[in-house]
Amino acid sequence: MPTLTYVMAINQALHQMMEADDSVFLMGQGVKSPWYVGNAANGLLDRFGPDRVIDTPVSENAVTGAGVGTALAGMRPIVVHPRMDFMFYAFDPIINQAANWYYMNGGRLSAPVVVWGIINRGGEQAAQHSQALHATFAHVPGLKVVMPASPHDAKGLMIAAIQDDNPVVFIDDRWLHGIEGEVPAEPYAVPLGRAAVRREGSDVTITALSYMTHLALQAAEELAAEGISAEVLDLRSVKPMDRAAVLASVNKTGRLLVCDPGWQSFGASAEVAALVAEEGCAGLKAPVRRLALPDLPAPASGPLEKAYYPVAGDVAQAVRQLVQSQS
Repeated sequence: MPTLTYVMAINQALHQMMEADDSVFLMGQGVKSPWYVGNAANGLLDRFGPDRVIDTPVSENAVTGAGVGTALAGMRPIVVHPRMDFMFYAFDPIINQAANWYYMNGGRLSAPVVVWGIINRGGEQAAQHSQALHATFAHVPGLKVVMPASPHDAKGLMIAAIQDDNPVVFIDDRWLHGIEGEVPAEPYAVPLGRAAVRREGSDVTITALSYMTHLALQAAEELAAEGISAEVLDLRSVKPMDRAAVLASVNKTGRLLVCDPGWQSFGASAEVAALVAEEGCAGLKAPVRRLALPDLPAPASGPLEKAYYPVAGDVAQAVRQLVQSQS
């Protein structure tokens, strides 16, 4: 099976979907430049032309509104935001419009738009260029939200998002763009709302999203040397969440650490913890723990970033404390 980087797996998905369906097109700030979207848009402009690869002005609200409008008219746009922080400017077309159309029209109209946001954490980009906003969008009825962690899922979830008949927020982390993995050459879709067990274990469940999945796997390897067997569950979809997979894993291990690349309070980690508290707490051997970003804006200095962003050692230490604690 061919090996691709995460970002080139997205690029392959875009090529294949635009080749297969003339209604699919890409628009957003800097789609002609790797500086904005990495190599995700390589070759698209030359192959499909400026009518289907549209480099837009810096106007997030207008660009996203145009995407939603064309989706309602029968197209399948992909609107990319190279720094998802600025998707706040596009809340009206995403939340007030795209998310509601299917329900407001009794299923007769929908907006099949992919809104693609890129997280740019690290690199001293500070508070206004580093935010992971998956929990914000997952809170809104009518939106699906996905966060792939591997090249295989980056391609498969992008294709599934494009094929979906309602709006999907596709979020990737620029720290993942260089990660390599096996990716089938042919088009395929990874079902939305389906988690994946990345490592089997029996002592503790670690659920993770996006880049945190890799930290969880590194921690699980470290813990195995200490005799602690950790199961790593890559959620892949924030919403719909694979509730059955979470409950099945926690029922097997009896302990849960939730790793979230966003802020801790009122975030995706709280939703996972609430799920287990409501439906799966009978067999818990210890209270649920969460590992997420502190409730603070991202710092601008490199040394402070090292303290702000969790590393694999933090995941391992949280698991050790969890295994030692009692419910």
